[in-house]
Amino acid sequence: MFTKRLKLSPSELLMKALAFFGIVIIFLIFAFIFMKASPVLINSGAEIIYKSGFDKQISEAFYAPIDEPMLKFGMFGLIAGTVLSTLLSLGVAGIIGVCAFIAICELAPRPFASVLLAAVRLLASIPSVVFGLIGVMLVVPSIESAFITIDMQIEYLEFFQMTGRNLLSSVIVISFMIMPMVIALSSDALKEAPLSLKETGMAFGMSHIRVIWRICLPFARPGIVAGLILAAGRGIGEAIAVSMVCGGVGMIPILSNGMAALLTPILPLSSAIVNKSEAMSVPAVESALFACGAILLAMGAALSATARAFMRRSARNG
Repeated sequence: MFTKRLKLSPSELLMKALAFFGIVIIFLIFAFIFMKASPVLINSGAEIIYKSGFDKQISEAFYAPIDEPMLKFGMFGLIAGTVLSTLLSLGVAGIIGVCAFIAICELAPRPFASVLLAAVRLLASIPSVVFGLIGVMLVVPSIESAFITIDMQIEYLEFFQMTGRNLLSSVIVISFMIMPMVIALSSDALKEAPLSLKETGMAFGMSHIRVIWRICLPFARPGIVAGLILAAGRGIGEAIAVSMVCGGVGMIPILSNGMAALLTPILPLSSAIVNKSEAMSVPAVESALFACGAILLAMGAALSATARAFMRRSARNG
């Protein structure tokens, strides 16, 4: 007869206490941010999601009388800038990253592949402000000279000032920031593909490329998706580097304008917190910036839930 052990060891108690402490800290962070954001969230209601004009509203809130604070904000432009820059960056980083980790893991000689993977992991540890500095020094001037003409500046002068700081610059900077994460996590997943599966495919006459495409990539799919979701989380929350190249205006890129949409200045939620933080001495502005943080937290939680749902589904199907 087996007896259930009721007493936990000190190490188990410590781990459980640390886990509980972490949950409490996360809960307190959420509670604090939503408490600070509540004046704007309550007064704005659903309009905060589908209305725009954040730049003008921040200015009005800053100069509003103390007894009549401005607490209605529309952040659709900020949300659109966040979603567009993240999705486009994820597409670029995903395509290049998948090709890169296939080349590193399956096509490159083993000693050279080890060096490349070490370099990729080193790139992932570079501070974001360094990417922002490279963006300001190289990406912004290159885009301005390559794509922006005087005629385009005149055509869109009524709507915004067209410079090298825009959606395209943000996409390029974020892409290079998140690409090492995609490559590293995807490479780790691809390495777990059993050698027997590859050998079986080659025994049936499949080429090396076809084995990679039909056997290795489906096996590594959960790891690839997890890497993309983590990269999306970093792209959504990135503030400093994006603030340096985004343009700092909460415009909504109109995709039907073609290339002009990519050259539209944007202001993602995280960059808005950085750019407008100098006005946080006004309670209404402080609440608005905390509302930006609350929306970012909600988007991050949605990403996390999506990742967990996908991993559960993969586990059931696998």
